[in-house]
Amino acid sequence: MRTLVLGGIKSGKSQWAEAAIAESLEPVEPVCYLATGSVADAEAGWLERIAEHRARRPEHWSTVESHDIAAQLRVSPSMPTLVDDVGGWLAAALDRRGWEYGSISDDVDEMLAAVAAFDSPLVLVSPEVGLTVVPTTASGRRFADELGTVNQRLADLCDRVVLVVAGQPVQIKPSGSG
Repeated sequence: MRTLVLGGIKSGKSQWAEAAIAESLEPVEPVCYLATGSVADAEAGWLERIAEHRARRPEHWSTVESHDIAAQLRVSPSMPTLVDDVGGWLAAALDRRGWEYGSISDDVDEMLAAVAAFDSPLVLVSPEVGLTVVPTTASGRRFADELGTVNQRLADLCDRVVLVVAGQPVQIKPSGSG
């Protein structure tokens, strides 16, 4: 089963995603936690958020820090995996390829193909940035536009889509509906 978990900053989406994948497995079954946020050149507040996430994870979960979701999903297609988050992956792809429209189309297609081919439980966390004001900067609009499109395409691939607001999950696409 593939699940997409959307939400705003500090909405509880990561905690909900962690609980969702854990509940779908045996108590000590291993999980790969694919963290897309970079610790290189991170400031103290970002490092505190990373430490908070790490402290919640069970010891039998492995953590892989990578900006290449597609490659990581292909490495272990039978390992239950939680990706946190798609926004970090997108920002890294835009930084790597340039912020021009169309520059990351191949990266997006490759990531989506890897998600579609993945044959183990998969939970993807992604920010929902479309519920706020339109960004005033070109890079902010580009990120919001690209993420909105990626989230739509992921939602089409996923069996279940959940929006987490104030820690409360709202089923957008219940499992088995689509």
